[in-house]
Amino acid sequence: MRAAEARRARTVLNDPKAVELVDRIDYPFEETFGAPTPLLAQGHALRVRTFDSAVRAFLDEHPDGTVVTLAEGLETQFWRVDNGRARWLCVELPETAEVRRALLPDEERRRTLARSALDLSWRDEVDPARGVLITAQGLLMYLRPTEVKDLIAGCAERFRGGALVFDAVPRWFSARTTRGEMRTAQGYRTPPMPWGMDAGELPKVRTAHPAITDVREVPPPRGRGFYYGAVAPLMRWLPAVRNLRPTMTAIARFS
Repeated sequence: MRAAEARRARTVLNDPKAVELVDRIDYPFEETFGAPTPLLAQGHALRVRTFDSAVRAFLDEHPDGTVVTLAEGLETQFWRVDNGRARWLCVELPETAEVRRALLPDEERRRTLARSALDLSWRDEVDPARGVLITAQGLLMYLRPTEVKDLIAGCAERFRGGALVFDAVPRWFSARTTRGEMRTAQGYRTPPMPWGMDAGELPKVRTAHPAITDVREVPPPRGRGFYYGAVAPLMRWLPAVRNLRPTMTAIARFS
């Protein structure tokens, strides 16, 4: 999706590394998932830019800080927002870490740790002295609710003064995936997403740990066309439809 949007002339996401990866990887993407539709590709890219904006804001305040990316797979955020000074730690399951290292080899300031995000020993690999921002993009919805709470609490407990940027799907979306109702024409079924959270439930995240002082939504940028340029931004403010959005990005700050 990122590569498809990045190839457009009037793209909302400059991501040449994603294009490079798709061209390099010998995998039948379209045969498996179907051809990327412009609407979905742009929506995915705008969500990515929402994360990018949060990371850039962190790096503006903590240029020598550490960005910890939990289960980012083949995300190429480092190449879009790196400031040339920060440290990056990518925490991946062993099989994913192997693929990531093969395609995106570790560098002096960026390395991949083969470990589950739920194994909180990864925190021992992070020096919090210059600030820490953790990102969980496309991860929490695939975990059980108790696992989500424990992971957020573990981050808040260890990284005082830091923050976690994450995304969530609404409850109706979560329910459809657990019932196996979301399939592509090619037969690919979206994996179950046991954890869902409606927009109005964001304050509940603070109950995961006393160190969580603030939780708020991070608004996506306006996009191209009528839907992403006018309708989608408006939906965020209308109580009757705000939970119909398929995804939401938020940031939790720790004291």
